[in-house]
Amino acid sequence: MTYFTNINKIKFEGPKSKNALSFKYYDPQRIVNGQKMEDLLRFSVAYWHTFTADGSDPFGASTMVRPWNHLQGMDLAKARVEAAFELFEKLDVPFFCFHDVDVAPEGSTLRETYQNIDTIVSMIKDYMKTSKTKLLWNTANMFTNPRYVHGAATSNNADVFAYSAAKVKKGLDVAKELGAENYVFWGGREGYETLLNTDMKLEQDNLALFFHMAVDYAKEIGFNGQFLIEPKPKEPTKHQYDFDVATGLAFLQKYHLEKYFKFNIEANHATLAGHTFEHELRVARINGMLGSVDANQGDKLIGWDTDEFPTDLYSTTLAMYEILKNGGLGKGGLNFDAKVRRASFDVEDLFHAHIAGMDSFAIGLMVADKLIEDRVFDNFIDDRYKSYTSGIGKDIIEGKANFHSLEAYALTLGEIQNKSGREERLKGLLNQYLLETISELATV
Repeated sequence: MTYFTNINKIKFEGPKSKNALSFKYYDPQRIVNGQKMEDLLRFSVAYWHTFTADGSDPFGASTMVRPWNHLQGMDLAKARVEAAFELFEKLDVPFFCFHDVDVAPEGSTLRETYQNIDTIVSMIKDYMKTSKTKLLWNTANMFTNPRYVHGAATSNNADVFAYSAAKVKKGLDVAKELGAENYVFWGGREGYETLLNTDMKLEQDNLALFFHMAVDYAKEIGFNGQFLIEPKPKEPTKHQYDFDVATGLAFLQKYHLEKYFKFNIEANHATLAGHTFEHELRVARINGMLGSVDANQGDKLIGWDTDEFPTDLYSTTLAMYEILKNGGLGKGGLNFDAKVRRASFDVEDLFHAHIAGMDSFAIGLMVADKLIEDRVFDNFIDDRYKSYTSGIGKDIIEGKANFHSLEAYALTLGEIQNKSGREERLKGLLNQYLLETISELATV
């Protein structure tokens, strides 16, 4: 069955094209930084927002008009698989991601849930035989069902811990079977509402034990995908244990897990933590922990996780700057953990949204590549920290200085002279490179 009958394969037509259903800037075959754009960006479709989201919110019922809305249960799950691979083909994306309950409904027992998953995974596996689209990552949803009201691996109820372990065990089996390049842990309810009823040490110790069990099982079955943790400071819990990259890194280091995990960084989660997207990417990158990206954006006027498709060119440029500086994303990718707005309810809007996101990151990639090639920020930063390349600064860097030698040096100083940080100049240069790149592309 065809679900998107009025949509043809989306092709690159350039910025002068008036065809709304075409890429203006994302050219999969364009060479940037020595690689094809498709191979650098590694775009992925999020199964949950694209195929299961119905547009409902706390104030209103579902709005999404989908050709599979009349179906239920396993019939609905099978239809979504068919629709998914049609959309993957028409967008020509290399990857997709899913939670277990996105692709298969939970049964009345865990055993029945396993059966549902096996049926759908077999179907997905058949489609993947003739599709270019691979599984970037999968994960277990351990936050929606009421059993997770107090958390999953951090629950006060050992039965819930055991049930969650079974879910992840199955998820890793699926990851191995489908050839997933990563496996993600997002602790939606791994946190607390109040310290008045929380044993924080026990909960964090148990979370670490859970992760070590996952590492052990992955080794047992020969799953070689990268483990990823996705930080988020709050929502749905008031305070989540994986608050941001820095907090997550401290946790991993404390429990000797840092060599097994990297981070899956979401733009909107960075915003909720009071950071910029590029800040979280930088913290992960300089610590060798940047694994993958959930590409979206939030609304600064709204205080929750809005999961909008990314169209902010400053954000995509600065994100790609960090990713290129990282040498790419390795096994990771740019997963559109983003949903169309509630009022954008036609199936065509799914394509418009992904096109906008893919074009935005394509522009960001090309601008970031030029900024790095011309060493626009590197030269300035090198000059700004020049005092550490000789003299007392070099002694500090090389560990030759101590408080005695630094005091002796400081006593010889006159008035200290600082240089301007030139923030406005640098932002102007960013504007210049962004506009020049778009202008150049428009003349081709």
